[in-house]
Amino acid sequence: MVDNWTTESMPDLTGKTAIVTGANSGLGYETALALAAKGARVIVASRDASKGQVAVKQIEATRPKGSVIFMPLDLADLTAIRQFATQFAGQFKSLDLLINNAGVMHLPYRTTADGFEMQFGTNHLGHFALTGLLLPVLLRTSKARVVTVSSGLHRSGHINFDDLNAKSNYSEFRAYSQSKLANLLFTYELQRQFEAHQSDVIAVAAHPGYSATNLQFGAARMYGSVLRERVMQVANSLFAQSAAMGALPTLFAAVSPTVHGGDYIGPKGFQEMRGYPAVVKSNAESYDVNVARRLWLVSEQLTGVQYEPLFQQQLAAAHA
Repeated sequence: MVDNWTTESMPDLTGKTAIVTGANSGLGYETALALAAKGARVIVASRDASKGQVAVKQIEATRPKGSVIFMPLDLADLTAIRQFATQFAGQFKSLDLLINNAGVMHLPYRTTADGFEMQFGTNHLGHFALTGLLLPVLLRTSKARVVTVSSGLHRSGHINFDDLNAKSNYSEFRAYSQSKLANLLFTYELQRQFEAHQSDVIAVAAHPGYSATNLQFGAARMYGSVLRERVMQVANSLFAQSAAMGALPTLFAAVSPTVHGGDYIGPKGFQEMRGYPAVVKSNAESYDVNVARRLWLVSEQLTGVQYEPLFQQQLAAAHA
């Protein structure tokens, strides 16, 4: 691995197509900016149309080698996810990079349009459904990658199959950690699925360490807590690295030729809080194949997105 890997180490991405969820700000914006600079055609997928279009204009103002397009995507609504996937498949024939970046963090109890707890529903189920619905395009794209952004806070997570939607004894912190652990279980199981079906697509996970983004302020504003917001501002200024640095593990996972399916990339500094990207390890539960398979089946049931028929359809098409 290259020491102190930066965007300068990225290869030319001309002709590549990438989707970055939550690319209107923070880590997603920095990821989209870097990919476009290297020549990729980047889809800024965002729930907020006005913010997404502003992000596109800001990236275009940098005169990137590639191009950038806004497409609406609400990961808290399965109908909207299906609409996005249908629209994308109708416009594009390939998908080289799917960056599952968007997320919500430490929210007061809320539910998605389909009744799922908001953090689990958005961070995990939304991306699970999106990836599955885009699977036919991914499978016909040689050496495509699916990169899902987790968090160091997954280490305190546990998948509570008895109450996935946290309807009893809700904790914003437990719910977030569970969703980030689910991101890793999904990534590792997706990689096993790609290997089982002899696909050259790979699934990789990443985490940004402690990075200064708007994500930390969402809960404080929803609670109406000025004190909590100010504490986060101070903590970010003292301890957090920039969003541009925080995006490096995602970018490394997306484009580095040294990355393998099932890798987990994070900052290599103290306690993975900051620094340049490196291969790291996640907690023990994230590697539990039985837990991963159970979560996979439950996720298929909850979202209505079945992966196996999509794999079989693509295999049949390849041998037709």
